[in-house]
Amino acid sequence: MKQTSSNSSFRGMGGSAIIIGAGIVGLATARALALRGYKVTIFERNEHAVGASIRNFGMIWPIGQATGPLFERAMLSRRIWKEICTEASIWHDEVGSLHLAYHDDELQVIAEYVEANQHFRDCSLLSPKQTLQKSPAVNPKGLKGALWSGEEMIVESRVGIRQVAKYLTEKYDVEFYWNTAISSIDHPKVTSGNLSWEADEIFICSGADFETLYPDLFLDTQITKCKLQMMRLVTQPNEWRIGPSLCGGLSMIHYPGFQAAASLPALRKRYEEQYAEYLKWGIHVMVSQNDNGELTIGDSHEYGLVHDPFDKGFINEMITSYLQTFATFKNWKLLQSWHGIYPKMTNGATELIVDIEPGVTIINGMGGNGMTLSFGLCEEIVGKRGS
Repeated sequence: MKQTSSNSSFRGMGGSAIIIGAGIVGLATARALALRGYKVTIFERNEHAVGASIRNFGMIWPIGQATGPLFERAMLSRRIWKEICTEASIWHDEVGSLHLAYHDDELQVIAEYVEANQHFRDCSLLSPKQTLQKSPAVNPKGLKGALWSGEEMIVESRVGIRQVAKYLTEKYDVEFYWNTAISSIDHPKVTSGNLSWEADEIFICSGADFETLYPDLFLDTQITKCKLQMMRLVTQPNEWRIGPSLCGGLSMIHYPGFQAAASLPALRKRYEEQYAEYLKWGIHVMVSQNDNGELTIGDSHEYGLVHDPFDKGFINEMITSYLQTFATFKNWKLLQSWHGIYPKMTNGATELIVDIEPGVTIINGMGGNGMTLSFGLCEEIVGKRGS
């Protein structure tokens, strides 16, 4: 049986496009193509997206990107997220974020960050009093101040990703084939078992399918996989909310944007001595809150092509222990724990864009920044091709 994408519903300049993978990268690619008149069909091997796109904090996180092109890409993504969430009535919370300082060297890094970035983004150095006014969840003991950023937004990704798929279907007639694993590509055709479909453009937006469909390319690419462990705490009582997402000092040596601070190497050196075991497992600690009042906390970073399927209890204990140095909650009862795995480039690249052949493109390797960067990146990629 052969099924060919119809040209009957083309709008504007378009054509037909097939996307493999219904995670955030696939959805972002679909939106960018549909806006330009393409008839888009998405194939997902599972009955809904179950990978890294739903196993995260739900953070749209511009503060994690250095000022410049990546920050602008993050802000474009944020605007698109805001537009979709508003149109589709998807829960989102523009809460901003706090990076908390309990030592002078942490405060110094924050001060230098603000000095370098305050003209380009919404950020400021807060006193302890101002910090506590922003969030009732901040541990006041020993608090020296905080970095406030007003640009971070939270969605409930495990629900929101499905809602975005529904939105794309309703607004742009994007067609989804769930429980359909594509086993081979021979442009313009993709095949699943005895079925095949055709399109002008094919985009591979799933890490698992990239490795399966093009194993030689995957092995030749400077790419690895990162396993992260996360947890969720129960709904906080009496509708109590933490306000902004909260981060400890370790996050400042994780995100490249903080390299603007001249004192960062000295802070990193102290952490390497004081928190050597934390850095060994790539632990930096953050917390966000969803619409149900549950708290998502994490995370760790283990790198390698193959990962132990079993979570390490001591890593979760380390995350919780560090979290208690800067956060106080009404209820610390554990609701869930899990891990996610995402592809990450090892050569310093922020993403992998490969044209396998005319009409076949891989979009991959965003290194844990999918929620923050995908909409902006895919808008850039598709926009350039249409210009």
